[in-house]
Amino acid sequence: MNNPPSGGAGPDLSVTIAGIRFRNPVIAASGTFGYGREYQGLLDVSALGGICTKGLTLRPRPGNTGNRIHETPSGILNSIGLENPGIPAFLEKELPALRELGPVVIANLSGADPEEYAEGARILGASSIDMIELNISCPNVKAGGMAFGLDPEMAASVVGPVRRAAGGKPLMVKLSPNAPDLAAVARACVDAGADALSLVNTFKAMAIDIYRRKPVFDMVSAGLSGPAIRPIALRMVWELGNALELPLIGVGGIAGPEDALEFLLAGAAAVQVGSATFAHPAAMLETIRGIRDYMEKGAFLTVGELSIRQKSPRARDRSGNTGSPPQGG
Repeated sequence: MNNPPSGGAGPDLSVTIAGIRFRNPVIAASGTFGYGREYQGLLDVSALGGICTKGLTLRPRPGNTGNRIHETPSGILNSIGLENPGIPAFLEKELPALRELGPVVIANLSGADPEEYAEGARILGASSIDMIELNISCPNVKAGGMAFGLDPEMAASVVGPVRRAAGGKPLMVKLSPNAPDLAAVARACVDAGADALSLVNTFKAMAIDIYRRKPVFDMVSAGLSGPAIRPIALRMVWELGNALELPLIGVGGIAGPEDALEFLLAGAAAVQVGSATFAHPAAMLETIRGIRDYMEKGAFLTVGELSIRQKSPRARDRSGNTGSPPQGG
């Protein structure tokens, strides 16, 4: 088992997002870490900043038929289809053990229509989870998912009811890179009550089996993740950071500390690591250690100081953290 990053005196890796304190800015991305217990024999799960659960829906879903994973240069295509046991079963069978692991618990919520999303949010809002990540960006389901994340009005039609139903639970909305105007969708989500945004989900893509002469996936298209999408995801985080004043969580192709630091320098409050964990379960712990080493060498005291954005010392985002100019080299 890998040891957690060393403790003791040094930079403060903790971050606060929408009032929730994370011990460090590295979060396991939804759909790549199960419910946490699956990785307990491979790494010290308690060392992570947070865990996003597999996508949850109000009722159980069997997921997509046929092939679900297909490797491609610099990434993977997935067509899982939000297979999950349903929110009630998650709360009964998975959440108690997940809470004992230690990291912040973020429930990833999906649905087929605004009413289903809202009912799921109501139930999760009354539970012991720390935060909801609203998935309006999954590209490989027939109903709901990405359909809500492509248009500002559609996005608001889900975020608003979820915000009201979730009560005081912090709400993070996961955005789709496939939106024609991502900034407009992001603003609509913020106006409808989002406390933070995670970006990006997978890119819509496909593969064809040249020997069978047909698409690899029954759904034809699937979601592309991995290193191939990182530079695009980074650009999107940078651009939204210029347009909005709320915490952004960078997602997409992050496989190590250098990748994560790019997003943090671009202004992300935290990062999520996804596909890299499949191939290298220790990737997140190595990322945490690498961020700490970088901060120690550069004399950075807090994660917020890493951002290279120009920000007034008095400027405050919705997390309550005061922005400061970078320090050190």
